[in-house]
Amino acid sequence: MGLFDKLFGSKEKKSVEVEVYAPLSGEIVNIEDVPDVVFSEKIVGDGIAIRPTGHKIVAPVDGVIGKIFETNHAFSMESKEGVELFVHFGIDTVELKGEGFTRVAQEGQAVKRGDTVIELDLELLESKAKSVLTPVVISNMDEISSIDKKAGEVVAGESVVLTLKK
Repeated sequence: MGLFDKLFGSKEKKSVEVEVYAPLSGEIVNIEDVPDVVFSEKIVGDGIAIRPTGHKIVAPVDGVIGKIFETNHAFSMESKEGVELFVHFGIDTVELKGEGFTRVAQEGQAVKRGDTVIELDLELLESKAKSVLTPVVISNMDEISSIDKKAGEVVAGESVVLTLKK
């Protein structure tokens, strides 16, 4: 490694491993089992879904909140390593026009893993939404060389749901 490499960084891309934590407590479900082709066919990206048991959605990584949908049912964010994530609570929940969701974080806000982004009324949403399965997808899969999906019960902000190599 020469002086310029030390000063300006080597041109070689170093592989980075990124752990994505559960944005909500519950049970991991295969993304293919989500009753919406946009997610089940991985049109927006690959990942997992969670059958929620908790009342808040937290940041799954350290990073910056991108877009929070006007109806507060979904948000995007980018990790400090450049992984773009999309968390979408339930299926067709946009039709509830924000009912059952309370925004806590703001767009452009820097967050740490486990910081609350959105609070939700799970009982109300279970009674009104088509599905409460919550996809957690990586939207820049073209930059990801491998994805390892976990299974089982998870705790928001504490359990790893995906391990990525970027």
